[in-house]
Amino acid sequence: MTKSYNPFRVMPKQLYIAKEGHFTIAVLLAAALFMWIVGWGIFAFLSFAAAAFSAFFFRNPERTHSPESGTIISPADGKILSVTQGAAAPVTGELCTKISIFMSAFNVHVNRFPIEARVEDVKYIPGKFFVASMDKACEENERNIILLADDSSRKIVMVQIAGLVARRIVCYVKPGDKLRKGERFGMIKFGSRVDLYLPPCVEIAVKAGEKVLSGATIIGRFK
Repeated sequence: MTKSYNPFRVMPKQLYIAKEGHFTIAVLLAAALFMWIVGWGIFAFLSFAAAAFSAFFFRNPERTHSPESGTIISPADGKILSVTQGAAAPVTGELCTKISIFMSAFNVHVNRFPIEARVEDVKYIPGKFFVASMDKACEENERNIILLADDSSRKIVMVQIAGLVARRIVCYVKPGDKLRKGERFGMIKFGSRVDLYLPPCVEIAVKAGEKVLSGATIIGRFK
């Protein structure tokens, strides 16, 4: 029997705690147990508290989005810093609407695809570590640029931006991969930002100051 062709990249099944946090949490719990055994109660408590915070930070909840067609959902949890018209998108240079989403240390940091699309390009750029909410962070901080194109050749650019504390960007995808809307594609550790560049054919559905959830909140619709 011929195996059916699946054009989508099969992403590994995700646990409630993102895999990037497993080692850190295990080390902190082991340290807490050792300190408790040798009688260092206060240090055992601090180590356990750090493990609990790490588990909270690396949480990886399931999300569902509206089945409405033509929608674009948020790639990140957090707060909309700004909605900027006429911004030049990285890689393409096209004038777009830029939506900047700031993720604090208390937000879920797993990032998700805003639409069903194919990865056209992935470009990592080393840089500085200014506070992610600053305007210059999008041009000077360490960042990872992902160019997406859907089946109608409409292009969206996502930029994962490291912040003052977040100094590691994780990206699972590579050029040629195709993912469904809402699938996880990476994360940024400990406070960061995602910029989304949307083409003129998108009607924006959010404004500065609003809170959004990755994989759930509709931030725009194709006209």
